[in-house]
Amino acid sequence: MTRLAGCVLCEGVGGRLVFEAPAFRVIHADEAGFPGFYRVIWRDHAAEFSDLSVAERTLCMEAVATVEQCLRDHLAPTKINLAALGNMVPHLHWHVIARYEWDTRFPAPVWAAAQRDRDADREAAVSAQLPAAEAAMIEALSKRTS
Repeated sequence: MTRLAGCVLCEGVGGRLVFEAPAFRVIHADEAGFPGFYRVIWRDHAAEFSDLSVAERTLCMEAVATVEQCLRDHLAPTKINLAALGNMVPHLHWHVIARYEWDTRFPAPVWAAAQRDRDADREAAVSAQLPAAEAAMIEALSKRTS
């Protein structure tokens, strides 16, 4: 496995581990105000998506699509945001974020300035659905990686 010293995603999990496969892991990110925020993190250190082989890119995007579909099915978000920026952490990872018209920054990106106060009741309602969404992720991802 290729690791880079000092890389936070090489040296740590990057959040609460939901699923781990030989090539990638899925974590739930602790991002205040965004209970449906997940990341698909490539295991080997790669800075860019094009660093992966064709087969690896396919596997990675299938994982991203699986996480997205599970969030759509179980959390019923207004929109799913997908992002692979890597400017702050240059280790290949995809953000898969369930967004709602009531979240603090919608329709702007989650990294934009807040436009409204947090809605703790709605956030809690989404959080209550996470175990079912994660169980579905684990089942679907297990089938894809076995």
